[in-house]
Order: sequence, then C-alpha cells, then structure tokens
Amino acid sequence: MVLFALCTWQVAAHGPLRSLDERLGRALTAPSGPRAALLPSPAAEFFADLGNMTVALPVLAAVVGWVAWRERGAGAGAGAGAARRWLPPLAAAVAMAAVPALVAPAKALIDRPGPPGPLADGSGFYPSGHAATAAVAYGAALLLLCPYLEHRALRRVLVAVVALLNLAVGAGLVRRGYHWPLDVVASWCLSGCLLGALWLVLRRTRR
Repeated sequence: MVLFALCTWQVAAHGPLRSLDERLGRALTAPSGPRAALLPSPAAEFFADLGNMTVALPVLAAVVGWVAWRERGAGAGAGAGAARRWLPPLAAAVAMAAVPALVAPAKALIDRPGPPGPLADGSGFYPSGHAATAAVAYGAALLLLCPYLEHRALRRVLVAVVALLNLAVGAGLVRRGYHWPLDVVASWCLSGCLLGALWLVLRRTRR
C-alpha cells in the first residue's frame, strides 16, 4: 500500500518518478531497436491479451468451480466446518470483484494520459486494469490450488509460472503502448494487497 501510494502521488503530482517513467515508456515502445527484437509486437500483443477479463476470468472461474466441487463432498455435513469450506472460492471471487471496484475510481481520479501508441488520445490509464486483472485472477487461482498440490516442487513451479506470466503481461502492455510502466507497477502493488488479504483468509479458514 505504501508503494502504491508513492506511485499514485508521483503520477498525480507530476513528480520526478513520473518523468522517469514516461521517458522509459517511450523508449520501450520504440518500433525498432534491440528492445523491439527482445519482445516483438505479436508476442507483446499476445501477452497483453492475457490480462483481458475474457481470458483471465474464465481461468479463475474454472479453478473456483473445481475447488467448490472438490469441497462439496467434504462439506456435506452441517455446521461451521462445512460453511468454512465454501469460504476459499467465495473469498477468491470477492478479491476478483474488488479489482474493477478499486481500479475504476483511481483511473477516473488520476485521469492519466496514455503513452505513445494506439490509445494515445485517451486518458485514465493509471493504474492498469489489465495488469491487475491478470495478477489477481492468476494469483487467486494459484492460492486456491496450492493446498491440493502434494508435491512442494510442483507448487514452486506453479508459483514461478504465475510470476513469469504476470511479468510477461506487464511487459506486453508497456511494449504495445497500452500503459506506462508505472501504471503496471502500481497495479501489481494493489493486487499484492488483495492477494495478501486473500491468503490470510485462506490460511485462517484451512486452520
């Protein structure tokens, strides 16, 4: 939250961090050069699309449905224990619903212009809704699945995959000119708070 507040203050006040961010963003969206070769536009577009609601939300919905189905038999009995088994998928759904509820007002309040690119004439780019959607959807799915993965090595691989996936989404959004770098970083900070709260709920429930 402190990092998110710092980023928001710098963007809203046109501080030095915003100036640095915009210089970096223009360099990363350059159509040619070594950075373009490192992440070509088609690959960047593919990764950016992984932050769309139409892609990320079905992934989380599938995991939520599977966990709810898995717990259905275990929670067949009445009582508080059975009710708590339904809390993890419900908490994940609430975390996902909180993304637009938090991002949309921030976008309207900051009203940041877009970087050079296909959306340059628009405004309301801070923070990135796509980056937050990807981080919370894939992160919440990971938190729900981890208790069912018996092998620690498999859990570590899945954590690494989700982390790399979100880095790729952020890189794609910046490379294609859909967001400034700081838009993405701020969304990761906000998503970290939501996922941290979800993790606390899940840990207490499973105890």
